[in-house]
Amino acid sequence: MTLDFQAWSRDVAGQVEAALSELLPAGRIVPARLHDAMRYSTLGGGKRVRAMLVYAAGEVSGAARERLRIPASAVEMIHAYSLIHDDLPCMDDDVLRRGKPTCHVEFDEATALLAGDALQGLAFQVLAEYKLCDSAERQLRMIQQFAVACGSRGMAGGQAIDLESTGKALTLPELEFMHIHKTGALIRAAVLLGYSCGAASEAERKKLDRYAKAIGLAFQVVDDVLDYDGSTATLGKTAGKDSKQGKPTYVSAIGLPRAKQMAEELRAEAHAALEGIGPRARRLAEVADFIVLRKF
Repeated sequence: MTLDFQAWSRDVAGQVEAALSELLPAGRIVPARLHDAMRYSTLGGGKRVRAMLVYAAGEVSGAARERLRIPASAVEMIHAYSLIHDDLPCMDDDVLRRGKPTCHVEFDEATALLAGDALQGLAFQVLAEYKLCDSAERQLRMIQQFAVACGSRGMAGGQAIDLESTGKALTLPELEFMHIHKTGALIRAAVLLGYSCGAASEAERKKLDRYAKAIGLAFQVVDDVLDYDGSTATLGKTAGKDSKQGKPTYVSAIGLPRAKQMAEELRAEAHAALEGIGPRARRLAEVADFIVLRKF
């Protein structure tokens, strides 16, 4: 019997939570405070969208679930590290994340900084330690592509552009360029990592790359919409923070109605990219729907 999306997503979240709990250093291991901060920020929260994308893309290529738990965990570690650093006073200076105090509030700024650094290192450690696919050359390429997605030509670079853009009005192409890097790069990496763990073909990989680019932008558009008209209690983070800080968003650039329309257009684009793959792409299509239709 095939699980419905909600049951499948809970199953994925449970598997990734168990894997992360196993892969993260235990709090009793020295330095205990650092390890506690890493576990605090990574376990027991979040939608696990990036992990879902790893598993959904792995279904397209027939990848073994035992393999998928590793890249899914690595992607979630990188995501957690990025949130820790984003929330620091020198970045977005926020006090709430996933419905609880941010890492630097619960611990301290120095520990939060180190927790993010350590999570980044651990993500690459597990990608190198475990066998992800049958080709060592392909696995090395996967790690290299993941590094690009995390670095100055990916997520970190997008965050730098975001900080430089505070108080400025960006054009739509400029805004898209920023978020292709800041948000989209890690989402794209999650899809391609999961797909590469199985029997990958270049033709399907190109389809999934188009899907990932569309859904990566859609994720940020919806985030901007929710930041504008969502509540702190629902979101689990400070609502309206971006507009108060003068950050350029899709809502400020094109207005709320057009932003919502754009999210739907990107959702349709993601679905179109999956045409010809068949039932194997079911979960990717469902994750695209979840990303665009979510309320938190």
